[in-house]
Amino acid sequence: MSILCRASIALSAAFLVTTASAQTIQVNKENRTIAITATDKVIVLADVATLHIGFIAFGPDNDSAYAAGSRTSNAIVKALTTAGVPNDSIESENQNVSPVQEYQIDKLTPAEKAQRKFQVTQSWTVRTNANEAAKVLDLAVKAGANQSGQIDWSLKDENAPQSEAAAKALQRARVVAGEMAKGLNASLGALLYASNETQAEPPRPLMRAMAAPAMAKADVAPLAINPRQIEKTATVYAVFAIE
Repeated sequence: MSILCRASIALSAAFLVTTASAQTIQVNKENRTIAITATDKVIVLADVATLHIGFIAFGPDNDSAYAAGSRTSNAIVKALTTAGVPNDSIESENQNVSPVQEYQIDKLTPAEKAQRKFQVTQSWTVRTNANEAAKVLDLAVKAGANQSGQIDWSLKDENAPQSEAAAKALQRARVVAGEMAKGLNASLGALLYASNETQAEPPRPLMRAMAAPAMAKADVAPLAINPRQIEKTATVYAVFAIE
């Protein structure tokens, strides 16, 4: 765990100004202070998964492609809702019907090209419990979602781990301030001021899955997917009195 601590001591008449809130703390011989900046973090396992699922279907003409897309679209949603995924957890992202560009099929045989003149694409996000991610993805892929696999991991309660990280950072600041006070032959007094800065989370790698082969879909086990760990970091600026 990488921890950042910075400290400063004010022992003469002056003003200590905090840039976060423009609050002014008077410092003089009767009110000596130690200011500490400390960073700490909490790592928790994600309990929410948002899956990105979708498909692409082709046809020799617009109507045929749309019909194929309609069958696949409804089959995917039916598979999810039949398995117990709530309707309000399934949200549409985009859908499109368009001609296939020649460069997309230039390596196909003439017969294959004839069957891929038009295409239908559609995608959704599906929010579920993290431990159900593999099952939901498996259901969608086996129902025809051949453009699926990205998963965004998150927490039902984002505030609890953030608060825990801030509390750990403040405790670390208190410990460092206490050690500094000892070096000055003084004792640590009350906390006069504290502010918390939330740091942005690092980007999460994306996982993508391939569709299952058409044959023996029911016999293929779901992919092995484990929830990601999520890091919450907090930086605390704290000012303590010394006595």
